[in-house]
Order: sequence, then C-alpha cells, then structure tokens
Amino acid sequence: MSDQSPPAGWTPRDPDTPPGAPHPRTERPPRQQAQPGPQPPGPGGKARRGRTGWRRVLPTWRMVLGAVLLLALLIGGGLVAGYLLVDIPPANAAATAQSNVYLYSDGSQIARDGEVNRVNVPLSQIPLTVQEAVLAAEDRDFYSERAVDPKAMVRAAWNTATGKGTQSGSTITQQYVKNYYLGQEQTIKRKAKEFFIAIKLGREKSKAYILEGYLNTSYFGRNAYGIQAASQAYYGKDVGSLTTAEGAYLATLLNSPSAFDVVSHPQSRARALARWNYVLDGMVKKGWLPAAERATTQFPEPGKVRAAAGLSGQRGYLVEAIKEYILDREILDDKTLAEGGYRIRTTIDRRRQADFVEAVDDQMLSKLDPEARKADRVVRAGGVSIDPATGKVVAMYGGVDYTRQYVNNATRHDYQVASTFKPFVFAAAVENGSRTQDGRRITPNTLYNGDNKRPVVGGRIRFAPENEGQVSYGDITVNTATDLSVNAVYAQMAVDVGTAKVKKTAIDLGVPEDTPNFVVGPAMALGTLQASVLDMTQAYATLADHGRRTPYTFLEEIAKGDDKITLPERTPVQAISREAADTTTSMLVSVVDNGTGTAALAAGHPAAGKTGTGELDRSAWFAAYTPNLVTVVAMMGQDPDTGTLESLYGALGEPRIGGGGYPARIWASYTKTALEGTDPVDFELDLQPGAAQPPPPPSWQSEPPQETPGDDDTPPPPQRPTPPSRGQDNGGQGDGGRTQGGRDNGGQDGGGRNNGGQAQGGQDSGGRTQGGQGDGGTSQGDEGDTTAGSQGGTGTGGGGWDGGGMVGGPRPPSAFLE
Repeated sequence: MSDQSPPAGWTPRDPDTPPGAPHPRTERPPRQQAQPGPQPPGPGGKARRGRTGWRRVLPTWRMVLGAVLLLALLIGGGLVAGYLLVDIPPANAAATAQSNVYLYSDGSQIARDGEVNRVNVPLSQIPLTVQEAVLAAEDRDFYSERAVDPKAMVRAAWNTATGKGTQSGSTITQQYVKNYYLGQEQTIKRKAKEFFIAIKLGREKSKAYILEGYLNTSYFGRNAYGIQAASQAYYGKDVGSLTTAEGAYLATLLNSPSAFDVVSHPQSRARALARWNYVLDGMVKKGWLPAAERATTQFPEPGKVRAAAGLSGQRGYLVEAIKEYILDREILDDKTLAEGGYRIRTTIDRRRQADFVEAVDDQMLSKLDPEARKADRVVRAGGVSIDPATGKVVAMYGGVDYTRQYVNNATRHDYQVASTFKPFVFAAAVENGSRTQDGRRITPNTLYNGDNKRPVVGGRIRFAPENEGQVSYGDITVNTATDLSVNAVYAQMAVDVGTAKVKKTAIDLGVPEDTPNFVVGPAMALGTLQASVLDMTQAYATLADHGRRTPYTFLEEIAKGDDKITLPERTPVQAISREAADTTTSMLVSVVDNGTGTAALAAGHPAAGKTGTGELDRSAWFAAYTPNLVTVVAMMGQDPDTGTLESLYGALGEPRIGGGGYPARIWASYTKTALEGTDPVDFELDLQPGAAQPPPPPSWQSEPPQETPGDDDTPPPPQRPTPPSRGQDNGGQGDGGRTQGGRDNGGQDGGGRNNGGQAQGGQDSGGRTQGGQGDGGTSQGDEGDTTAGSQGGTGTGGGGWDGGGMVGGPRPPSAFLE
C-alpha cells in the first residue's frame, strides 16, 4: 500500500481549515492597520500607554536618577581628590605685605603708603568680650559649626547673583585661610583652595588656634593688621585694655574697614553705628552680654588718625582720595589694596599741584595769624582742578597738612555749596525750554522781580528768601541777577523750571544723587545741599565742555608686577545740550567781568565763574573755569579741637569772608601759573535764541524798563539797576572801579585796591568814615551779594550797610545763603 504522507518539507493541512485559506505556518495573513482602542494589558493586567507628544523629549525618572547618582559620584570624587591634592601652604605674602607706590602723572613718586603695621598677640591677652564681639559680627556659631558652611556659601552666591549685593558665605576659618594662606582675589580657583584648606585646618587645628590667627591677620583700616595694631590705631591702648564697646566697634570695622571709620568718613557714621548696634545686639542674643549692660553702652568715639610721616603735606590727602576712588569704583577691594605691591600712576600733574599749594600759601595761609586773631584758628581751604576735556584731576588741595588736619577738605560733604548751585538752575531752564509764570521764555535777558523777601509764586512750598544785604532790586534781568547773585530771582526760577527738573539737571552735570541735603524745593536754588569741592568741580567741568560730562578720574594706570588692573570705562555723555551749557557759561563770563567774581580777572585768561557764601558764613566758594581748566576753591570754618563747623566772621581781620574775596584770589593766582606759557583762549559759545547780550546802555538807570507783556522770547534791551552803593558796584566797578579807575586807573591797581580801595578810599577814608565801598573799593566789597559793604559798616557818614545797604550803621551777620 502506498505511503500517503506528504512530501518532506510540507506541513500537513489541518482538516478543519477550509480550502483556499492560508496555512498558519506557511502563509501570513495580510497586514492590517492598527485600530484605535485600548492596548492589550501588560504585566499585572494594566494597560500600557506610550509616551506621545512633548512627553517624549522629557527624561524618564530612571534617566534622572541615573544622572543624579552620576553627579553625586563625580562631586564626591572631586571632593576626595581635592582634599588629597590640596595641602596647607605656607603663609602668604600678606604676612610681609609690600607698600603701594603712588606716582604723579610723569612717573615721579608722590608717596608710599607705609609698611604693614602688625603685632601678633596670643588669644589669652584678648579680652573675652572682644573675642565675642568679633564672633557676633562675623560668625556667631563659630564654636559649634564646621570649618565650611556649604549652605551659607550657596546662599551668598545666590544673593550676589540676584543683585542683593556681594555677600560672604565664609566662616571665620575660611576667612583666616584667605587672610593668612591665600589672598583676597575673587576667583574660582582661590575659592576652591580656600574650601579644601579650611576643611583640613578644621580637622587639624583647634578653634582657639584658628580664632587667634584670624584676629591677628584681619585688616581693620588705618594700615592696622590684627587686633593689637587696631587697638593702638583707634584707641591708643593695648588690646587687653579694650572695653566691650570698643571691641564691638573694632569688630564693626571688619565688615568695611575704610567706610566705617567715623573719623575719616563722617558721612558714613549712621551706617557704622547701625553695624555697631548689630554687633552688640548679637552678643545679647548669644548670651554673651547682659541686656542691662547693653542698654547703657555708649558709642566709643575713636581717636584721631595719626598719619605716617611720609604722608605729610598734600601727599596724604592725595593718597587717601585715590584710595577712596579705587574702593568706591570696586577696582580693588580694601584688603586686596592693603596687601600692597601696586604701582599706581595718577593723573596729578606735579607742576600744577605745586602751583595750587603755592597759591593757597601766598593768598591765604601767609596772612593767617591765629595767635592775634582767634577766628584764624578755624580757617581751612580745599580745592580741585580738572581738565574738562579728559576728566583728569590734575591738582587737589586738601588742607594745610595731612598730619595736622586729617579730613580732606576737597572731598568732604558737610558744607553748603551756596550760590555756586545757581548756574545749574539756569541750565535746567534752558535745557527744558522753561518759561516764567506769565509765559515768557527764560533767557539771560528775561526780567524777574528781585525784591527782598518776595514770596515765590507757583510752588506748593511757601518761601520768601532774603537777598544778601536785605536789598530789593526791583525788576532785573536774569543776567544781572546772576552777576549780583539775587536769591529772590533764582528761588522763583527754580519753581518756574520745576524743582525736580533742576535736581535732575544737577545730577546730569555731575552732582551725586546721594549728596547730603539734596532736597527738592525752592530753597535748593540757594545751594543748601552739601556737595564736595570735587563734586562741584565735576559739574562745572561739564559746563566748560559744552554740556559733555566725562567722569573724573585720578588714575592713569594700576599695575602689580607685569599685570595691569582693568580700570572702569569713562565714556563721555552729552549730559545737557550745548545750548544750555554755553548760555550758562555766557552768564558766568559776565559774573567775572561785571559781577561778584572780578578778582578772577587777575588770571589773565577769559573765565566764567560763580561765587557763593554758605549759611552763617561757614563756607565761601569760587567755582570757575577757562576753556581748558576748571577749578573750584572753597574756604571753610571748622573748630580744630571739636570738629564743629564754625563761621568765618572776623577771619583774616575781615568782618566777613565772601567767595569773591580770598577764594577768587586763590583761583586767579593758581590759574595764572597753571596756564603760564599758554595763550588766552576765548570761549566758543552756541547760545539759545534771544540770549545774546545787548550793547551796554550809555549810563546806569535807577529804574529799569518794564518788559512788554506777551510771548515775545526776546525782550527789549534791559537796563542794569542801580545796585546798593557797596564796594564793587558803585565804587568798585561803576564810578571809580572798573570804568574810570577800576582796573587801569584807580580800580584795582591805582585807586581800587591800593590807594582808593582799601587804604584811602576803601576802608579808611571812604570805607568806615564816609560810606564804605563807594569810591573805589573792589577788594573788601568785591562780592556784592555776600560781603556787601562789609568794610563800610562802622562809620558815621554813610552807615556802611546803606552807603547803600541798610540805613543806620552795621548790620548783624547774615544767617542765610548768598
């Protein structure tokens, strides 16, 4: 019987499979499209859902977990490697820090800032309360915490990155490592080394060892390294004799050694006191100081700064001003600069610096006699000179001697700038196209009411300023009001412009926004703010450079070895329009030619300037410029023993000191020598429409013409009023001063200052006896708005203050600004 089996390789057909159907093992069914619907259940009976859409780009939890584990392994490995590879190094160069060398612009040496002052003491000699004060200030959990605090480091980095200020996340151990083993540079490499060395040091050394090292290496300012040197520098005693309050103040200094020195930086006193209170409150919280004792603790005033002998004369003032510039602009920080080794080439011109000192000596210091005149004890002077095209400070006068008067009179911020602020009001008027209350555009020829105590119109604050000498001028032009520094006109003009706009213009010119007493209001026009001489020189330099502000600088270059430090950019900006700056300059030229600043004519160069005399005559200013040199000079009154601000009444043998007197003479003497060998250069001015000066009238008229009402921007040519008969205006300029006998025949030379000014007609014959400054005095009455009639006050013929001032004899000293 034959075999019915299928041939090899054939699969038997299932008898139940219908004919024509594909065999399950030899033929595939046609592929069908996947139908939507639930997926077959996965393990556990749950349906699996695929990752669709944007979810596909996200890592899975397995990937995240793997990345975290890998990162942890890398960090852990890095920490282990760092710990093994980084050794504790020997002490850094700060232990034997070098001096910094300060150079004039020509490379010759100004000064070295002295050797490092450090005396190490054992921890046992430092009072426990002083140790605790330092811990309360810097690291309250020092004894319980580890050598490093990662959370604090991350928090500090976050605060710095988010603009909350640069903050330290370092423990005292880390700070000691930075002070003693490393340096102050802010780099990742240095921070990494600091981290590992601190860990090792914390494992190998005791807390007492680390705290002792920290207290002996920290910088406290005044060139003092360590708590013992600081105790001597600030309180003149050994550290073992420090009180709790004194220790708390020294601990305060660790946060900002220079800024918190209340002697050298009195403007930072509030911040320093706040930090001192923070330290004491921290001691109470930690149980280190009884609350009752804290309540009775008084601030311990530190002693005067004792300057190194190598910083005598002007050198110390220059070095400190340059240091302050470097620190304020964060070119270097306090501790890095204190490490030393830097060559700092400055912008100070050696010849012009000597010229400035000589001018002050000749015109003022040589005339002081404190033994014969008590008022001469309070006299101080400060000055700054800037090249307006470059912003470079070429000379600075800080005081009589850095080792005798420590505070720099050129950079301090505690005297009112008085009428030197008035040009900023007018510049704001032109910049903003301002108009008077009745719609007339403000130009040099615009008429204003200059009556004494005239109430300001249009402002929310009631204000009726006094004019110097209580003089009422009637309707006068802005130009004449500037020449005579009429308060009533400028207070009204500030309101017409808008006091907020006036402040903005002053800031744009270069007055710092945080200037003390920079309060918006009509009184600001009289200069109640307390800007420094340096700040005012910056603002006037902007006017001199046709409204272009170039930030001032003391620095040409800073280098350490072969490395040069990057200096901040000083890109010039057009702060106000050229039209506004130049029109203001044109009026300040008139002040020098016709007004209170005629003493500046002795410089022999075209000049524009403004005088100013502060409240109670505590300060007298002259701010002026030629086209290529800007200089501001101020005289100030300060008690040398108590430091209180004093009036200048009676100083140098004169009843009053005005800006047009000694400050203007110092300015003229300095400018003449500083520009010696250069040809006089006239101002090139682009004036606002209607600002050109009309030709002078044939004679002064007692009654000025009334301006025709309307919206005419160019009023008819104004006539100058007859000012009170006091020195410069009637005798000094008008009759015998500049016109007939003023400069040439008898004003300043023949009859003004010498024969008729002070000696015969000024003080003796015409001054005290016949009516004061009537016939020839330019010297003593040169500042009509401030020193008005000061030498004609006690006589019988004209009554001094009303040989055109106040009738009936002498007037008591004014208590208001010029």
